[in-house]
Amino acid sequence: MTRLILLSLLTAVLSGCSSMNPLNWLADEDNAEQPAELSEMANKIEPEILWKRSIGAGTDEQRVKLVPLVSQGKVYVAERNGNVRALAADTGNEIWSVDTDLEISGGPGLGNGIILLGTSNAELVALDMETGAQKWRSLVSSEVLSVPTAARGVVVVHTVDGKLFGMDPSSGEQLWLYDRSIPVLTLHGSSSPVISGNQVICGFASGKLAGLDLDTGVPVWETTITSPGGRSELERMVDIDSDPLIVQDAVFVTTYQGDLAAVFKDTGVVAWRRKLSAYAGMAADWKRLFVSDSNDHVWAIDPRNSSAIWKNKYLQARQISGPAVLDEYVIVGDYEGYLHWLSPDDGSLLARISVGKKPITVPPIVVDEVAYVYGSGGELAAIRLPKP
Repeated sequence: MTRLILLSLLTAVLSGCSSMNPLNWLADEDNAEQPAELSEMANKIEPEILWKRSIGAGTDEQRVKLVPLVSQGKVYVAERNGNVRALAADTGNEIWSVDTDLEISGGPGLGNGIILLGTSNAELVALDMETGAQKWRSLVSSEVLSVPTAARGVVVVHTVDGKLFGMDPSSGEQLWLYDRSIPVLTLHGSSSPVISGNQVICGFASGKLAGLDLDTGVPVWETTITSPGGRSELERMVDIDSDPLIVQDAVFVTTYQGDLAAVFKDTGVVAWRRKLSAYAGMAADWKRLFVSDSNDHVWAIDPRNSSAIWKNKYLQARQISGPAVLDEYVIVGDYEGYLHWLSPDDGSLLARISVGKKPITVPPIVVDEVAYVYGSGGELAAIRLPKP
């Protein structure tokens, strides 16, 4: 009973942290680190905003996982208040819009011809990707704070109570359930499952990473990335909140107050670990792994051996998003709605543009050399670098 009360209380407290760092509730305001001030700078590269529009309330100032989804020339985006829209990726013009009348907390995801949304009321909803019409709605065990996905005839969703559901994409009926117990205290969020071949890979609040058979939900392997340590429940938080990043045969994963690790995808064997606390996300180019850590530093890591190539501290405490790679540049958003451009070679700041006045908490989504950036206030922008 005490455990349930603590979990409920923590969820309520963290939900009130809106789009800020999910650990701000732990900080003493008098001792909290002040965000780095942005100095005047002349852009060394010239990003171009193709289009920008407001799509409504956005995340409604709450810490939920709403990200743009780009597929087949369309951008799908959901609002906290239940509105879901499909926009033309090249112009931002609206193709369709539906009001689901739901508290959407995760998504949209895509697979098997359907748009997938998770809610705070423990629901998984499937919409027709061409019209937005609801195809089915199913109950799961708790709030969804991850992005659902689907492939090969299975929908997969991770709920905040540590369960992973496999469901039928045509009916929403449950096919299998994987249950991973969670600690008393966790970050307010969940790692999104990633499907690779016939395997689904997901991280959990216990610091474990699992690879499951997609058809049956039976574990192929389970690996501890970071073991909880310390005397207090706060010190023992080792959540995997960022999504696993799969590059060829390797899975890269980060934990809060723990490690960045590389894991062999087929076996779960850990190739290397290094101490690095992170929950915002990762990205990679052909020779570097990029990570936003919990101090809002951006790292470039050698994926072969975990050695640091560079570290950018100039955005410290600016509550940056996970990184993305556009052309050869690294881009991250911050709490004032700025998008920052970093050199992949040394991490130096090359450019800055304003997307809106509200935080950018989710990594930009890059498709066909265009970055789609979604601010928590509902600002959505498509940005690229002009070709010479």
